Amino acid sequence: MTASNPARLPVAIVGAGFSGTLLAVNLIRQGVEVIIVERDERQLAKGLAFGTRRPEHLLNVRAANMSAFPDDLGHFVRWMGFSDRDQANRFVPRLAYGHYLRELLLGALASAPGRAQIVQGEAVGAAVAPDQVKLTLASGRRVDCRALVLALGNFPPAPLPPLTAVTPPLHFADPWMPGVLDGLDGLDHIVLLGSGLTAADMIVSLDRSGFRGRITVLSRRGLKPRAHAEVGPTVTPVTEPQARGSWLLRSVRDRAKEIGWRAAIDELRPHTQHLWRRHDALAQRRFLRHARPYWDVHRHRLAPDVAIQLQALEEERRLLFSAGKLCRAAPRDDRLHLQWRPRGQTEVHSLVADRVINCTGPEGAITGSDHPLICNLAAQGLIRADAHQLGLDVEQSGRVRDADGNPQDRLRAVGPITKGEAWEIVAVPDIRRQVWDLARYLGNTHWVGGEGL
Repeated sequence: MTASNPARLPVAIVGAGFSGTLLAVNLIRQGVEVIIVERDERQLAKGLAFGTRRPEHLLNVRAANMSAFPDDLGHFVRWMGFSDRDQANRFVPRLAYGHYLRELLLGALASAPGRAQIVQGEAVGAAVAPDQVKLTLASGRRVDCRALVLALGNFPPAPLPPLTAVTPPLHFADPWMPGVLDGLDGLDHIVLLGSGLTAADMIVSLDRSGFRGRITVLSRRGLKPRAHAEVGPTVTPVTEPQARGSWLLRSVRDRAKEIGWRAAIDELRPHTQHLWRRHDALAQRRFLRHARPYWDVHRHRLAPDVAIQLQALEEERRLLFSAGKLCRAAPRDDRLHLQWRPRGQTEVHSLVADRVINCTGPEGAITGSDHPLICNLAAQGLIRADAHQLGLDVEQSGRVRDADGNPQDRLRAVGPITKGEAWEIVAVPDIRRQVWDLARYLGNTHWVGGEGL
C-alpha cells in the first residue's frame, strides 16, 4: 500500500468501542483493509457501555434483539447458547456482551491476516486530501488511509456548575471514575444527579457493594425509566405515521390507550429516525425541550429484574426520586451541603450528602471538547457541531460536514456522535444497521440487493 495508489489504502477507524468494533468486523467481512486506532486497550471491543465488569449491570435490550448483524438476527442468541423463547427474552449481563464483541473482533482479525490491524495510541490530528487522509498519532506515527471514520462513542457527562470545584470523594463528575464505589462504609446519604439508566446502574451497584444508607436521585422532572415487560411484545408492522409535532404526540397517546404504551412506542421503532428527519430544526428543538425526557423513560427501559430492585429500595424508603434543580453546593465538615429548588416552587431546600455522583448521562456536544482529534479537526474547519449540540453535523450516509456545511467523502462518523442526524442511534439495533450500511458502501457492495450478499 502506498500513497501513489490511494484506492488500496485501508479504512482507519478511531475508537474501538461498540460502533468502531462492529464497523471493523463488517468491513473485514467485505474484504476491506482496516486499521483500528484505540487509545485505551481496556475499552477494546467493549467501549463504555460494555466495558463494565459488574455482573449486576444488565443489557437494557432483550437477548433476542442483540445480534451484531442485521442479516442474522439470531446470532447473539446462538452465541449465548439460548434456544427457547424464555431464554431469548432474558436481559443478560453487559459484560457477557463485551465478551461477545471481543470474540467477534478477534475472529474477524484471524480470518483476515495482513488485512486488519489494531494500533494502540491516541489520534491527535488528521490532514484530509481529496484522495486520502493522513492520520497523526500522539506517538508521531502517521497512518495513511482512504477514509477516516470517527467512532468516538459517548463523551463524559457535562460538568455541573455548582460542583465544578468539588472533587472526590465528595463529588464524582463521572460515574465510571475509579473510586466511585470505594469507602462506602460509614456513609449515610448519597445523592445521584440524573435519573436515567446511568442512575439505575449506580443504584444497583451501590446496593450490591454493601451501601445501606439512603439514596436520593435528583433530576429536573423526577422521572425514572419504565421497565420492559417480562416477555417481548409482538408488534405488528405499521405504516409510518404522517402526523407531525403535537399531532404525532397525540396519535401516539391515543394508540397507547388501544394497545398499551410499550407496544405503541415499539411499533414506532422502524420509523423513528425518519420521523426525526422529517421535522425541521425548530420542531426538533421543541421535542428536545419539552418531550425528550418523557420519550427517554418510555423508550429506553430497564430490565425487569433491575426495576424490581429499584422498587424494593423505594418501598424500604432507602431510595427517593425527587424533581428539582441543584442551585449550590459547599463542602463542610467532610460532607457536601446542597441547596436545591423543587420543580414548580420558588423556595430553596437544603440537603446534606456524604457523596454526590453525576449520573446525568453522556455528553454529546463537541463544543469545548478536549478530545485532541476533535480539537484538531475543528481548528481546521473540517467538522462542526449539529444544530442541537448533540454531536457532529453529518449526512445520513455518515459523511461529516465541514464548517461551511459541505459533506466530505473521506471523513465519516458512526454511533452516538451522529445523534443530531438520526436521533435514535445509541442502541445496538440502530448502530448495527448504520455500520452495516457504511461497510457495504466502503466495500463497494451497497448496490447488492437484500440483507445478505
